[in-house]
Amino acid sequence: MTGNEIRKAYLEFFKRKRHLQLHSFSLIPENDPSLLLIGAGMAPLKPYFTGKLVPPSPRVTTSQKCIRTGDIDNVGRTARHHTFFEMLGNFSFGDYFKKEAISWAWEFLTEVLELDTDKLYVTVYPDDTEAYGYWHTVIGLPEERIFKCEDNFWEIGEGPCGPDSEIFYDLGAERGCGKPECTVGCDCDRYLEIWNLVFSQYNRTAEGKYEPLAKKNIDTGAGLERLASVIQQKESNFETDLIFPIIEEVITLCHGDYTDPQQKVAMKVIADHIRAITVMISDGILPSNEGRGYVLRRVLRRAVRFGRLLGIRQLFLSGLVETVLAIMGEEYPELREHEALIKKVINTEEKQFSETLVQGMELLDSLLAKAGTAKTLSGQEVFKLYDTYGFPVELTEEIAAEQGVTIDMNGFAAAMKEQQERARAARADVAAKVLTPDTTSLDRQTLQYAEGVTTATIVMLGKDGQEAEAVHDGETITVILDRTPFHAEGGGQLGDTGVLTAHGGKAVVTDTKALPNGIIYMIAGVMEGSLKKGETVTVAVDTERHAALARNHTATHLLHTALRQVLGNHVNQAGSLVTPDHLRFDFTHFSPVTAAELREAEQLVNREILKNTPVMVTEMNREEAKQKGATALFGEKYGDVVRVVSIGDFSCELCGGSHVKSTAEVGTFRIISESGTGTGVRRIEAITGAAALAKAQAEAQILAQAAAVLKVKPESLVTKLTQLAEELKITEREVQRLKKDAAAAAVDRLAATTQHYGSVAVSAAVAPADDMDGLRTFADLLLDKQGGGVVLLGMVHDGKVNFVCKVAKADTKKGLHAGKIIKAAAQAAGGNGGGRPDMAQAGGKEPEKLEAALRAGCEVVTQLLS
Repeated sequence: MTGNEIRKAYLEFFKRKRHLQLHSFSLIPENDPSLLLIGAGMAPLKPYFTGKLVPPSPRVTTSQKCIRTGDIDNVGRTARHHTFFEMLGNFSFGDYFKKEAISWAWEFLTEVLELDTDKLYVTVYPDDTEAYGYWHTVIGLPEERIFKCEDNFWEIGEGPCGPDSEIFYDLGAERGCGKPECTVGCDCDRYLEIWNLVFSQYNRTAEGKYEPLAKKNIDTGAGLERLASVIQQKESNFETDLIFPIIEEVITLCHGDYTDPQQKVAMKVIADHIRAITVMISDGILPSNEGRGYVLRRVLRRAVRFGRLLGIRQLFLSGLVETVLAIMGEEYPELREHEALIKKVINTEEKQFSETLVQGMELLDSLLAKAGTAKTLSGQEVFKLYDTYGFPVELTEEIAAEQGVTIDMNGFAAAMKEQQERARAARADVAAKVLTPDTTSLDRQTLQYAEGVTTATIVMLGKDGQEAEAVHDGETITVILDRTPFHAEGGGQLGDTGVLTAHGGKAVVTDTKALPNGIIYMIAGVMEGSLKKGETVTVAVDTERHAALARNHTATHLLHTALRQVLGNHVNQAGSLVTPDHLRFDFTHFSPVTAAELREAEQLVNREILKNTPVMVTEMNREEAKQKGATALFGEKYGDVVRVVSIGDFSCELCGGSHVKSTAEVGTFRIISESGTGTGVRRIEAITGAAALAKAQAEAQILAQAAAVLKVKPESLVTKLTQLAEELKITEREVQRLKKDAAAAAVDRLAATTQHYGSVAVSAAVAPADDMDGLRTFADLLLDKQGGGVVLLGMVHDGKVNFVCKVAKADTKKGLHAGKIIKAAAQAAGGNGGGRPDMAQAGGKEPEKLEAALRAGCEVVTQLLS
């Protein structure tokens, strides 16, 4: 079976077991700030496991795209470490439990994949007699193939947890370590874990108690690449048809040898990393210096470096994307949809890194030169190369070894640990828990978004993540109403704010958000009295703020289309922020937008505003929206039913935000800035409505004030400024000529002090300079005028003495040395200094001794000539 056939067989098997198949979730976690990237099949399903949300089905199956970089340095060196992998999973939310999970896993492995039952082993938690019993008595595994392991218990802090059972496949003695005691759990490659069943049957409390869950869950995971390696009888995951075609492309590129151990590692790293890069970009992640963008940048740069180790000097990574798409494109059509963008981003980032690479190599060369007799590079220095320039530590180690230099790996590990702890601390600062209490008791269908309503009933109150019957003055709460006019945060638009007034209290709404299932909740602070569940409240949205948000959100749609018309169809939204004051629009483009292009885009938007075109909002299924030509935003996630916002025949996008009824309500549109935010991403900031009017008025006032200062009419301001600029150039040229004449006259005066020591002309004087640049200029002019010899000049500036000494190259051969001359002068003025034989500069702290210092310098000239 091919890897794609294994995936399909798995999903079809569990669909027959009444599981709902869901498409892989995006690698970008939704409403989970505790995660940077999705790294497990269950991660996107956490709200269903915790009971916060009602699942779309009590049984779900997926093949989930996953990214993990915790063991990135092991990628390519082991048979099964990856940055990107696919996790096959079947999940139960309070439906079936251990018996079904165990029997179906066994059925799939032995009957569908037809694995040899004699080569399968399992592990269980020692106290889990139930799981042990199923394996032994129902499945019929002999006792010697069931291992009890203390590690078989899955938990992450508070929340659902429980024992787990892992299934291993014996790859044969030839893959083992050869030790007599080698068995399941050994660090060698003989016994391969291919499946893990987690039995979530407890809830761990904050106090560390394990309470039985009323609804027990099943969370299983099977690595697709691992299963493929077993079925296809390959040495490692990398030799399967899921990855090896990419390696073959790399071999062709570098004319390499896969049997060479070092080349083999590099090829495996590149093949793994290009899969991760392709999938991350297709999910809306773009290179940057922080967060997910940094993970992508690091992986991409690491792939480039391993390409260099294989002798590949040209841009090559984007050329591998087609092979990735050939393998994965059918299961993940989003890859094909973003193919052009994926290749463009990779090319741009790889090109930029080539320049960074030169800097990194220069730094490494200088570090190696400084290593000296110690022949050791500090761990901190190596970590800087790794962290700042993307140098894999093994690459630094290899280059250093060529010069007989070792690396302080303990120091490197310590620096790495410090960074990881800083990152963990930063993530810990973000509240990971969902503020809402368990909403599974609510009927989603009875809750409505109803624009314009003024009264509503409180159906749920929450405090600290727990449901509350009443809340009181001074408490921060969450509120869910039976119908709400508050629009939730989404698509870059901030949530609505306002006031809820009850008979005995008042709460100020500071934000509005939505759960993944669409339930809208308000975050509020109780300002007086109390609010109770079930009571009726008067609802007042901040309508002025809401209108400003709507204006700016509609403007982002107009701007998106305008940019596509001006710059090309490669433009895609890569992020946005819609506030009442301004809008920020990030989009894919690979060069700065010119002033003329910005002006054209701005004019297009304002032309649509003046047309007073109605803004239509409709709901339809995703296929209808696609046929209608609606633009799906890059990196966004959509359900089966989507909301389409159409502005005449100008713009049509999928969007959940609030909008004006007609474009004329936007008022006017002004672009205020354009900049780059990362590889292939530009950012425009703009304003509309009252803010645009206020800016126009402020600019008009500045224009009037400038015209008044220059005593002209505003329309004549540019002509007057052009005239003044030309006059200023003429004046500056005249000033430079006068300065040159004055300098020449000063040099003549200085030359009058010249004395001859034998055949050597020596000038030592105070120069009329204002700074060190001027002092050096006088020294050059004077040396030229006297045709060689020695020039020693001094000046007083800011209460200190500065010196410059120059000696003609020919006279340095007579023993004269500018550094020695200036050192004597500086020491005589309370300072010190030195320099080259032909040029030196120094300073002193005692300006009153300047003349004496010049004489001291001349005495050294005499000594050096004697």
